[in-house]
Amino acid sequence: MSQEPERTESQMAPKPERPKTPAGTIGWSIFASRWLQAPLYIGLIVAQAIYVVKFWKKLVDVTIDFPHMSENDIMLAVLGLVDVVMIANLLIMVIIGGYETFVSRIKVDNHPDQPEWLSHVNANVLKVKLAMAIVGISSIHLLKTFIEYGTEGTAITETEVMWQTIIHMTFVISAIGLAFIDRYLSPTKEDGI
Repeated sequence: MSQEPERTESQMAPKPERPKTPAGTIGWSIFASRWLQAPLYIGLIVAQAIYVVKFWKKLVDVTIDFPHMSENDIMLAVLGLVDVVMIANLLIMVIIGGYETFVSRIKVDNHPDQPEWLSHVNANVLKVKLAMAIVGISSIHLLKTFIEYGTEGTAITETEVMWQTIIHMTFVISAIGLAFIDRYLSPTKEDGI
């Protein structure tokens, strides 16, 4: 006895008809315009492919040059690789989360590789995740700056270090603010609501 696969709510919902009034047509057109964003997400996939190539080029360069590199040079190269990975993670969050939130549902229900956060993604969750990713990327850049600043013959000035630190702290405060706003606007059961 074969069992039919379970249907989702959107599959059981009646198919919407095209509107017959001018106002309905305008509303339908505005709603359909969300598909104009799909090529943007495809473009970000291309950008991610470029980062993959950049990562492997850097990794090959480090692998070839590491016998002639100082410990600081190796650390800076590895931080560069981590930076590329974190930017790729940011791209994935924007591609998947943005498409899911603003264009159309991605039908991967019960797929074993589905990211945990995809099941409850919304614009607020996406903003907080993006802000945290930007803080992580900024942290890597700031760490690289601190390491380079501590080496002899560096071109980095004290003013540049100060401004990078101020910018990083601005990112941190912004991420905390977004997380607080999200928590305030979307309280959970644990909050007693």
